[in-house]
Amino acid sequence: MTDTTAPTAEGQLAGTVLFYNRPEPLSADTHGSLGANPVEKPYAFVAQTHVVPLTVTEFAPAALSFPVVFLGDNKQPVAVMGLRQSENLYVDAAGDFKSDAYIPAYARRYPFVFANDEQQGRMILCIDRDAKFIVEGGQVPLFENGQPSAYVNQAMEFCNNFEQERQRTESFVKLLTDLDLFHTREAVFTPRDEQGNPGTPQKLADYFAVSEEKLKELPAEKLAELRDNGALGQIYAHLVSLLGWDRLIALAFARAAAMPTAANA
Repeated sequence: MTDTTAPTAEGQLAGTVLFYNRPEPLSADTHGSLGANPVEKPYAFVAQTHVVPLTVTEFAPAALSFPVVFLGDNKQPVAVMGLRQSENLYVDAAGDFKSDAYIPAYARRYPFVFANDEQQGRMILCIDRDAKFIVEGGQVPLFENGQPSAYVNQAMEFCNNFEQERQRTESFVKLLTDLDLFHTREAVFTPRDEQGNPGTPQKLADYFAVSEEKLKELPAEKLAELRDNGALGQIYAHLVSLLGWDRLIALAFARAAAMPTAANA
């Protein structure tokens, strides 16, 4: 992870949204015979990326598991789950998500997602038709008697809540940007030899973070405003999460150490 490029959080119906290969507007005519089958490892697909978008209300629970940083020109908040692209240290080779790690809502809503219908000025519920557990005659139907099933209605409610949180996150990022609180940071790892002597530092990532110095320099009334609207707590959760880079490094070493064992098994 060596740049500040953000994953696309939302997009048009062209497979541009992270995890979604073939999103289609959900309809009884097209998908009336489809259903969802139970999945033993429902979040195995997260293994394909090292960062997953977060909403601001997820900062605190996510901070217990990952660094929470901001990427790209739009300062998209993400959970950092790996040190290299396409390698997720929280999903093992068998597709199991670490049992004690937080699962972002962005992943939990899959295979459903909202897309903008600009002509109608509304949001359309879509489904990834390439989701392996969405099949003809699946155990949990998407439609019953031509109407959305309870499964789809629950998904609609979840996506509605997610959309509200996404908009709240955009407002949060705009607030921090307007207050000029962001600065660029580097995640650096210093290897040590067998005697404990430090080697050449290695840069792991560039990212945006809230500057503690800039935060301290804010007028008292601005700090009080951030406290009262809940933003200050989310900022501190983000800052505390940055201690998680050491956890990622430890996980990377553990995975590397286990690979020869797995190969010889």
